[in-house]
Amino acid sequence: MVGVPSLTLNNGVAIPQLGLGTAGPGDEETRRRVRDALGLGYRLIDTAARYGNEVGVGQGIADSGVPRQEVFVGTKLRGADHGYEPTKRALEASLRRLGLDYVDLYLIHWPLPRLDRYVESWRAMENLLAEGKTRSIGVSNFLAEHLDRLAADTRTVPAINQIELHPRLPQREQREDNARRGIIVQSWSPLERAGAVLHEPVLARIGSRYGKTPVQVILRWHVQLGLVPIPKSGNVDRLRQNLEVFDFELGEADLAEIAALEDGSQVSGLDPRTHEEF
Repeated sequence: MVGVPSLTLNNGVAIPQLGLGTAGPGDEETRRRVRDALGLGYRLIDTAARYGNEVGVGQGIADSGVPRQEVFVGTKLRGADHGYEPTKRALEASLRRLGLDYVDLYLIHWPLPRLDRYVESWRAMENLLAEGKTRSIGVSNFLAEHLDRLAADTRTVPAINQIELHPRLPQREQREDNARRGIIVQSWSPLERAGAVLHEPVLARIGSRYGKTPVQVILRWHVQLGLVPIPKSGNVDRLRQNLEVFDFELGEADLAEIAALEDGSQVSGLDPRTHEEF
């Protein structure tokens, strides 16, 4: 199996280009999934305070025996902790739950514009970065208008913007805006939560050309777009298959066929302008 390559964030930190998403299961199941994934060669683990499983993530890392410096760990600030001092306390709490001295990436989970505290939180995150509590900082579910506000009022460009992204919702304009700013896109729900897109005949046809599954075709599509997908799975065989996407390359005709699947549909139905996550 070909190893997972890395991308370089705008502050020089390297991030593996494919990782494990952990939203959903509780601590015990998360512990097993993280341990299994790291044993297979995963080196990027994504979690969030809102998921309620940071303890399991930390335990899975400890169980795996993989040295801490080889694992890229990202977590997120929940809405209830927006604000300068609450953000600093929130990362300390996440570190305690994870059993770690630092994380590699700290994200604002949602902008919550009605609350209007994400700029305060970002300033706190800049200080947490300077203190070495996190190696990079970024955002999740931010639109151009929110990024404009950060650019006007703070000094650090986010390293990552994690957004819902899959062939039905390729987020072309948002990707272009992020690229213009030097922000790498991390894809959540990269497989449309194992939705109907996996049964599209075109993906099966493309996969048959390379001896790959529709899931592998989609993950390869993310990789070739320069994205960082974080698919979820509790099945060891599927975890292994999700890593086997670096030994083939989609052609221009393949990419054009996948592009035709776009219909703008979301699996979350959540609007960053109005959604409130606490």
